[in-house]
This record gives sequence, C-alpha cells and structure tokens, in this order.
Amino acid sequence: MDIQEIIVVEGKDDTTAIKRATGADTIETNGSAISDEVLRRIAHAQKKRGVIVFTDPDYPGRRIRAIIEERIPGVKHAFLAKAKTIAKNGKGLGIEHASDKDIREALSNVYTLAESQIDEKITLEDLMIAKLIGHPQSKKRRERLGEILNIGMTNGKQLHKRLMMFQITIEQFAEAILQLDQEDMHV
Repeated sequence: MDIQEIIVVEGKDDTTAIKRATGADTIETNGSAISDEVLRRIAHAQKKRGVIVFTDPDYPGRRIRAIIEERIPGVKHAFLAKAKTIAKNGKGLGIEHASDKDIREALSNVYTLAESQIDEKITLEDLMIAKLIGHPQSKKRRERLGEILNIGMTNGKQLHKRLMMFQITIEQFAEAILQLDQEDMHV
C-alpha cells in the first residue's frame, strides 16, 4: 500500500503496526497530552505531504483527534471500529491490536473535514427516526453506523455534527440505515 501522507498515531506500538501493514511514515503523539512541538511537526507534515490522523477509538484518541483538527485544518481522518482494536487477551484496545487487513482498509477509507459544512440534509429528526438518538439501542446503532460509514464512534450530540463534517449524503445515510435495520432483523 503506497501512502503519501504521514500518519499520526498515539505511540510506538501503533507505529510498528502501521509500518507492518503499510510501510507508511508516522508521527507519534505520545499520549493525549499532545505537546506544542508535536503539533508543530504535524503542521509541517501537513504542509509537505499531508496527514492522516489514525488514533484509537477511545476517549484519549478522540481528544487527540479533536486537538489536531482544531489546530491543523485539512488533515484527513481514518477510523477503526472498537471491536477491531481489542487485544487478543481482551485487555487493552488500540490500533496496535488491529489486523494488517483492517488497518489497510481503514486507511483506504479516509475523510477530510469540509472547510464549511454542507447544508443540513440529515436532520435530528432523521436521527431519531433511525433510532440513533433517544432509543434504548441508540448507542449500539451509532457504533455500527460509524463502522459502516467509516466515521468512527460518536455520542448522540456529536453524530449529527460528524455526519455534516464528513459530508455524508442523505443517500449514503439511507443506505447505512437500511443495512443497520437488516442486520437488526437477523439478530
């Protein structure tokens, strides 16, 4: 897999997994207390080659992603479902535990945030009708929707924003909801 961009990961083990799966270059944040020096390196990398943020699907990973997104516009994002990042022994979660195939797949489905969000096509009412907010199964459905659309896991408040930021069309949303509903019927 030939990746031009530099991939931002959390630590050394993530770098090892990325190198093994793709051979791509990485920058490590060394945790969620991301330093100004690391942010400067990421900004420089963004100007020279582009950056893909690929952090763990947990709170620290989302925090790192948000900090980078705020400070360095135009970075790309890759996401992996939580289930694909759980350690074999069940103790721990992270990109370093994902299979090479899952890492390559996530990196082939990157998103760039829109500079200006598109007109609101998917409404909060649509999210309620789709049982993504205000329903007992909402959290589970949002997690699966994030996997289907490759936009990562979000809470109810952030889902609408993420759909708009990644310019998910009403058609993509409808297809994903149809898939979700079909999966629910087969459970």
